[in-house]
Amino acid sequence: MSSTKMCASCGMPLSKDPMGGGANADGSKNLKYCSYCYKNGEFTFNGTVTEFQEHCRTKMIEGGHSRIMAWLFSRGLKRLERWK
Repeated sequence: MSSTKMCASCGMPLSKDPMGGGANADGSKNLKYCSYCYKNGEFTFNGTVTEFQEHCRTKMIEGGHSRIMAWLFSRGLKRLERWK
């Protein structure tokens, strides 16, 4: 797995994912999405991209990122494959 591979839903580098990727319904690894976004073959968040941006900002701030970094990061979500 390349260290530049990113989740197509949230943009997080899969190298930072403790599970190394999401999980398909059959239990196999999904390397398109991270384990935070994709579990048991389903997305963990089902809302609009705008709602997801706010969700990600909140989670990043809770995880210790600054508000500015969380805002900057979430701006690019609309360009990711899941949200096109």
